[in-house]
Amino acid sequence: MQVHTDIDHIPAFNNAVLTIGTFDGVHLGHQKILSQLRDEAEIIDGETVIISFDPHPRQVVHTAGAPMQMITTINERIDLIAARGIQHLVIIPFTRAFASLTPQEYVEKFLIEKFHPHTIIIGYDHRYGHDRKGDYALLCEYRSKGFFAIKEIPAQVVNDNTVSSTLIREAILKGDIRSANTLLGYDFFFDGKVIPGDKRGRALGFPTANLIVGSSEKLIPANGVYAITAELKTAKYQQLSLTGMMNIGVRPTVDGSTRTIEAHLFGFSADIYGETLRIRVKAFLRAEQKFSGLEELKEQLKKDKAAAKKALQLSSSPSPETP
Repeated sequence: MQVHTDIDHIPAFNNAVLTIGTFDGVHLGHQKILSQLRDEAEIIDGETVIISFDPHPRQVVHTAGAPMQMITTINERIDLIAARGIQHLVIIPFTRAFASLTPQEYVEKFLIEKFHPHTIIIGYDHRYGHDRKGDYALLCEYRSKGFFAIKEIPAQVVNDNTVSSTLIREAILKGDIRSANTLLGYDFFFDGKVIPGDKRGRALGFPTANLIVGSSEKLIPANGVYAITAELKTAKYQQLSLTGMMNIGVRPTVDGSTRTIEAHLFGFSADIYGETLRIRVKAFLRAEQKFSGLEELKEQLKKDKAAAKKALQLSSSPSPETP
């Protein structure tokens, strides 16, 4: 897949079949659109083109409050979209000036002049232009004038829930990993760099890899204990797939105050400081809690390990296309 970041120097696409959106999470609803994109392009011998935005439009339009946390970083989205067989991804820097385009300017000066689309495919709730006033009906007006074909994808419904990035973010923040993974169509993941910790886990017989996530925008699940798989790719280990359990929280039993992410990898305790683990979150095991002391905590960790192994036996990765 080719990634384009300069809107003034994109190639002349052949019969561009394009779609537009942030695609945070590249969830099942997004995947339906990408599948339709490929099918339509194949029919007309065209090229598949995704127009995406960075940062997320809400971070520019709504500046109050904390920065928006994302299911996927921009690099993760690139990997996920590439894994779906898309040919071109155009990443547009979303600015206030871009947000101020009227819907008509957005269609004429942006979509038509820059991309010359043969077909535009959008989700059922797609809005664009100033105050998000542009809709499917306006695109249909341009279709009637012969500028492009237009197709709308209806809502993707899973277990009676309309799939949306917002719903998935809410599930992850609540620790509802089962629902989040079902709606994503793959296991929620993040990359963490291994840093030195206080080695309390090792003293308890449960050595941990202490992780720091590089992007402040990356969504982190609710505090608690999770069953995980982990991937380590280094010159020494090539690519190693591991299983384990992870704790997210402030460690109240040892009077912690800083939120940490610690992964205990089953059967693995090598020195991997400075390396990066890709953590796939498989199941929520329990909420964080304070114990009477280290012995009670150690006994609970034994139970957590058994519960994690059981959860990992019951789960399987929903999507082999996930990078």
